[in-house]
Amino acid sequence: MKDAKALTITYLTKTSISSLNGSDKEADNISSIKKITRGVEQFPYGSSQWIRRALREQLATMGWELSEGVAAKIEKGAATTKQNPDDFIDDDLFGFMGTEKGEEGAKGSANKRTSPVRVSPLISFDRYSGDLDFGTNYMGVEAGGTPNIFETEIHSGIYRGTILVELDRVGCGEGFKKDLEPDKKAERVNALLKAIKNLWSTGRQTRFLADISPKFVAAALMRVKNPIFLETVIATEKGIDFGLIQETLKDYQQEIIDSVIGAKKEMFPNIPEDVVSIGEAFKTMERWISDYYKMK
Repeated sequence: MKDAKALTITYLTKTSISSLNGSDKEADNISSIKKITRGVEQFPYGSSQWIRRALREQLATMGWELSEGVAAKIEKGAATTKQNPDDFIDDDLFGFMGTEKGEEGAKGSANKRTSPVRVSPLISFDRYSGDLDFGTNYMGVEAGGTPNIFETEIHSGIYRGTILVELDRVGCGEGFKKDLEPDKKAERVNALLKAIKNLWSTGRQTRFLADISPKFVAAALMRVKNPIFLETVIATEKGIDFGLIQETLKDYQQEIIDSVIGAKKEMFPNIPEDVVSIGEAFKTMERWISDYYKMK
């Protein structure tokens, strides 16, 4: 436990009908969703920045004060945060980049913290079939306007995402004036786990309320930093490929300190008896985190 370096979590979620993450490509009043192309097929996905935004907002919902809303100090610079990981959980977990303009022609400087929380996009196993939701906006009719017709790309399927937490970099290092106490580090990582368990994005939820919280998780406490399940949790029409998961666990048994597989069992057709519930899986991960930081 003491030599742990990372916690990796790969999760699956199902949506019956959703329009998860909007793309900037809009034509003929059609609001599109993000997609990647494989061969002649397209597969919807939610970007990693969208997932990170969702995690931040869930942390705020849970009562954590976020460090946001600071304008850039140089021309055309990006907005940033307060850059204070000592006091703000999101500056600690998600990092930041700030720039300062140099005085009298001198070279400027940058203040940064590389995020110890690594996030993959949430990508669907099911191709996009061209489904559209049709709508008509009557808001301007009483004022003499005409109804405005619009459409929205929608999708149904199973999505996979992965989050890797570099445990040895939480609460210390870049940007910190002083390392946090171990119990504070554990508190922040366990808050992140709760946010992942209740993952939800506010985008496009008014008309397409969707639950993207994990319905299946494969997690491991690792002696190395390797998201071992990122490409090896595969969902098909027949269910989840547990042979591939078992092969992965065997291949990395020297690097794995502990592992847990959890699922909402009635949502998948072939869940083995030894797979625990989603709630039990997250409780197991919380125990790992508490025990790990107690030894630090």
